[in-house]
Amino acid sequence: MLALVDCNNFYVSCERVFNPSLDGKPVVVLSNNDGCVIARSDEAKALGIEMGTPAFMRETFFNNNYVHVYSSNYVLYGSLSNRVIRILSTFTPAIELYSIDEAFLDFTGSSSFNLENAGGDIRMAIKENLGIPVTVGFAPTKTLAKMANRFAKKTKKTLGVHVLDTQEKINEILNFIGVGDIWGVGPQYAKLLVKNGFKKAIDFVNAPEEWIRKNMSVMGQRTLNELKGIACIELEEVTAAKKSICVARGFGKLLSEKGDLQEALANYVGMVAGKLRNEKLCCKIINVFIQTNTHRREDQQYFRSINIQLPVATNSSFELIRYANEALDVIFRAGYSYAKCGCIANDLIPETTVQYSMYDTANRHRDNVVMKTVDTVNGRFGKDLVRFALQGYGKKWKLRQLKLSPCYTTRIEDVLTIKN
Repeated sequence: MLALVDCNNFYVSCERVFNPSLDGKPVVVLSNNDGCVIARSDEAKALGIEMGTPAFMRETFFNNNYVHVYSSNYVLYGSLSNRVIRILSTFTPAIELYSIDEAFLDFTGSSSFNLENAGGDIRMAIKENLGIPVTVGFAPTKTLAKMANRFAKKTKKTLGVHVLDTQEKINEILNFIGVGDIWGVGPQYAKLLVKNGFKKAIDFVNAPEEWIRKNMSVMGQRTLNELKGIACIELEEVTAAKKSICVARGFGKLLSEKGDLQEALANYVGMVAGKLRNEKLCCKIINVFIQTNTHRREDQQYFRSINIQLPVATNSSFELIRYANEALDVIFRAGYSYAKCGCIANDLIPETTVQYSMYDTANRHRDNVVMKTVDTVNGRFGKDLVRFALQGYGKKWKLRQLKLSPCYTTRIEDVLTIKN
């Protein structure tokens, strides 16, 4: 049996862990630059606040209904997500981290104990140690486990656990869930299924396999098998090697000066380089892009990207920032108001397999030692404490985070002080 553990309203729950006064009150978390609603408490959902709602359009509504609004604090959320995984690993070593707030657990061979009790133990352990509520769904396949989890949220909110251990229970869920809510069935396929009379998951399961293969390809057949209890999607305990690494951000305000873009891009490239070193990878190609705000129809629009083929694959911040700056020289155009820029590292290879050029003059051993030292210092004393000059200390390009909560678990000055 597989289990899907899903943290309820995760971003909101993280905010509530360190601010219990938010319990029972409507809370929303916004996307980058305080743009749109990306997480809602149950109380906010009850007010009719929808996902993706632009915050500026509902500001008066938020104020009138005492909605607590927060900027996204991904450092805090990532820290608590890691702690959730550590707790889950005490129940089984076979874990696949599916997303920041979801994980699959393999309980195959664990039929000797009550799975519903195991789900309750998982919920209690995470709630008592972290204060985050979770829902657990058990089933023979990943797709059914996702559906069991959803069913528990909808019909067993207090218990928070549902086990699909009989065909009767599986049929109950198949009759309960619409085809649009089946994991792996996207909006276009959902429309196609409904158009052809397949409205519920049970209709999908009873559909002719020939029709599914013809209209939904092998992915549809795989989903069909999963719903029938035939496991087709394996647990991925080892994270697949990355094919690319991207860091891109929208600016807190529009930028028109090249120097501001250089500073922002240098910081994003530095993040890409740090991620490459953390994964022990190097890249052969970097893509740099800049763009204006497509939603501002009154502004002139401009988007341009460029690929830079590196002479030797690298993960050195120094090298990547230099090449990215050269790329910006090519694609930058004065007279535009830029809203975003970014860098994508492509054609990734393990750092142990880098092929050097006989004409390469860089002192790569020295550079590797320098970057390792920079990572050590920044890791111990604070992010970006040591940086390259081009990264600067400007704030014009920083994300707009006017309602950001403290980094309670990762910044010493934000750690809560308990008074007697």
